[in-house]
Amino acid sequence: MRHNKHHASLGVTREHRRAMLSNLAASLIEHGRIETTLTKAKALRPFIEKAVTKAKRAAAKAEKKDAIHLRRLVLADIRNETAVTKLFNELHQQFAQRAGGYTRIYKLGQRRISDAAEMALIEFVKADDPGYKKSSGRRAAKGKGKAKASAPAETAAPATEAPAPAAGETKA
Repeated sequence: MRHNKHHASLGVTREHRRAMLSNLAASLIEHGRIETTLTKAKALRPFIEKAVTKAKRAAAKAEKKDAIHLRRLVLADIRNETAVTKLFNELHQQFAQRAGGYTRIYKLGQRRISDAAEMALIEFVKADDPGYKKSSGRRAAKGKGKAKASAPAETAAPATEAPAPAAGETKA
């Protein structure tokens, strides 16, 4: 049974999946944006966002011991020293004011030729990007309400009435 196994298996073994996510995360940190399949991008998002959160926490910690511990935790996941160094020295500063949502996935709308896998682009969100504005509550559905109900009655009324005869004209 697959109880409590909520992750994308990606059709590979656990070891292969960890290595693949590690390589994808290192590439994303180094390049800022990568093109991959939609399924891999969706699997990479929580993986890389946890690493960025650890880098932010390490920067906020005054004690060096905690910062080193967090760096080693990320290094155990990503396994690329240069990528982890870039994340902890440079990239975490971009996200200092963000509470989460460090990555964005764009569906490219095209499929890979070899296996028709849906392609996507995953990138880090810019520091000054406000993102989407959350709605304040429920809003009325489009097309429902008084405006739509009264509009057909107004347009239908002139079509059913006959024009009034002008003064001096008689009906034939």
